[in-house]
Amino acid sequence: MPIADNEIERILVVTAHPDDLDFGASGTIAQWVTAGIEVSYCIATNGDQGGEDPDVPREEMPKIRQREQRAAGAAVGVTNIEFLNYRDGWLEPTIELRKKIVREIRKVRPQRMVIQSPERNWDRLFSSHPDHMAAGEAAIQAVYPDARNAFAFEDLLKEEGLQPWTVDEVWVMSAANPNHHVDITDTFDQKMAALHSHVSQTAHNPNLENMVREWGARNAASVGLPEGRLAEIFRVVVTK
Repeated sequence: MPIADNEIERILVVTAHPDDLDFGASGTIAQWVTAGIEVSYCIATNGDQGGEDPDVPREEMPKIRQREQRAAGAAVGVTNIEFLNYRDGWLEPTIELRKKIVREIRKVRPQRMVIQSPERNWDRLFSSHPDHMAAGEAAIQAVYPDARNAFAFEDLLKEEGLQPWTVDEVWVMSAANPNHHVDITDTFDQKMAALHSHVSQTAHNPNLENMVREWGARNAASVGLPEGRLAEIFRVVVTK
């Protein structure tokens, strides 16, 4: 069982691209924010390979994607967003990326993190973009062993004063074997507002809301919720 929300003060969400977390967890995030939990985002790439309009210069996409993610964050009440500025499509779970995520963990000091799955899901291949898996792998390595170890990336402690921090649990999106769900029926409108904020990614899809609703209904049915309910699902991992 996950830690009760009333015992959580801070949550850090780490993903590869702008919009990843809004597809995977924004209904849940909206509930956490309403409950008074401080939620922060760390986005590894600028999503510069995204978009549908060939007339938009590629060099403009990072600014566009960051602006859209900030608007999406505002739709669910999140304003603390850090972009690591990696190139879209080229993300790898490097030592450098791990260190940057460790820095964010030690700055935010979250009891809970939300990350992407580092494992390929053969039943939902679109969720297993190489950048997603790379971000997930780097994030879980940052959680264990790095962030809690004073002797990992010693300059973060000695030069930046960032003390070691142990994350109590990790919620994995798009996991092949989820073990927890959140009913997001009451925050679905906020989830859609966040997704619609990613104009460059979603404006071309007139079926977006029906598609996302179908996903939520399928998740809800898989965990036995009544017809008409919507859910997001996760693999909750205890890290202590």
